[in-house]
Amino acid sequence: MKIERSIMPEIMLLSPEVFIDRRGFFMETWNRRIFEEIGIGPDFFQDNLSGSSYLTLRGIHYQLKHPQGKLIRVAYGEVFDVAVDLRSWSKNFGRWTGFHLKACNKQILWIPPGFGHGFLALSETTEVNYKCSAYYNPESEQCIIWNDEQLAIEWPIPEGLSPVLSEKDMRGKTLEESEIFTSPSQLSQ
Repeated sequence: MKIERSIMPEIMLLSPEVFIDRRGFFMETWNRRIFEEIGIGPDFFQDNLSGSSYLTLRGIHYQLKHPQGKLIRVAYGEVFDVAVDLRSWSKNFGRWTGFHLKACNKQILWIPPGFGHGFLALSETTEVNYKCSAYYNPESEQCIIWNDEQLAIEWPIPEGLSPVLSEKDMRGKTLEESEIFTSPSQLSQ
């Protein structure tokens, strides 16, 4: 497995070995032993699948209690996937990094607890699978507005078009207004 670390070394882009023959392909999307060796060691409690139409933007989401690490893979289509460091003690606090994830390149993205997550669908139909290291907890869910000027995320939205947002995502707060992670002990809740 090839591993690329982002500007924030906790976030990893993984390129698994893909075996291709006349029948199609095979790849491992999760192998506990291999992932523990590269530092992705939590148990996963929930698998999610989301389907999105072109320019649907989901996020920036995170949970303050029961924070989730996410192992993300695009099963169909393409997304621009974003992680935002929300750990107040981090030298990268308030910075973001983004990746183009495509079903055809079969890459997997690891975003650990302490980061906000969002993505923009870039194909007519997109399906995103992600494993979560904690259960969904609606009471602790937080949302930062996708176009926060302080974050200045460079979403690849064509000029003259707007993203498709849920009501919840339209009501997101700015980073300055949001509750964030203030102690490393919060990440192990």
